[in-house]
Amino acid sequence: MGKIIFYEGRNFQGRHWECSSDCMDTFRHFNCCNSIRVSGGHWVAYEKPYYMGYQYILSPGDYPDYHCWMGFNNCVRSCQMFPPYRGSYKMRIYNRPDMMGHTMEFMDDCPNVHERFRFRDIYSCNIMEGYWIFYEHPNYRGRQYFLRPGEYRACGDWGCHNPMVGSFRRMRTMM
Repeated sequence: MGKIIFYEGRNFQGRHWECSSDCMDTFRHFNCCNSIRVSGGHWVAYEKPYYMGYQYILSPGDYPDYHCWMGFNNCVRSCQMFPPYRGSYKMRIYNRPDMMGHTMEFMDDCPNVHERFRFRDIYSCNIMEGYWIFYEHPNYRGRQYFLRPGEYRACGDWGCHNPMVGSFRRMRTMM
């Protein structure tokens, strides 16, 4: 079973709260989050309640301060655990909203979307198999967006405000 522990202080200090299931609003459990320990499962932590705001993908391990999980601040207000997945991966990306325009199909990671797709923007996508992570910048840097199987007709559907995706990769439980 998965478990994540949120600490108010850096380096796992101060008040803390253990969680083993999805939580829509962590506010009653802690005020701020400066370190996290994931002892089981894979998690997505969100900056705002109800799974909104910046997303942080967390694999098992220690994150002694918010910079270690690529956090923009010390605010975590909701979290979700996602089940292990060991199947195949497949998605289609489009350079226009509503699955229109040029399309490419992927089954592997892409460290630089522009070099491979020749477009800087991904406006829509269809995740057919597996879990994927989109990153704002090339080489898996910047804001992260966790995508489950389904259709995303506009970049806002995966929580992004603009269609710029610099890289993406499969979310594998072996990470």
